[in-house]
Amino acid sequence: MEKSIYSAEYQHLCRLLREARHEAGLTQVQVAGQLGVPQSFVSNYESGQRRLDVIELRHVAKVIGSPLSRLLSQVFPEYG
Repeated sequence: MEKSIYSAEYQHLCRLLREARHEAGLTQVQVAGQLGVPQSFVSNYESGQRRLDVIELRHVAKVIGSPLSRLLSQVFPEYG
């Protein structure tokens, strides 16, 4: 099991989060504001420089309007 934030699975999740934010018509600043964090937090997780824990991921998914189950099933099809 690859534990790095640079794993293919994690990079795929980062792309999905970025794409979902774009589809929602939100900027990083808007997402950060709704999460109560600095814009750099959003930039760092979208670029793969920061790993989100499951609770943070749930909050991000809610803000960008993408169900957590859909995101996870796109990264891990066996759980869909």
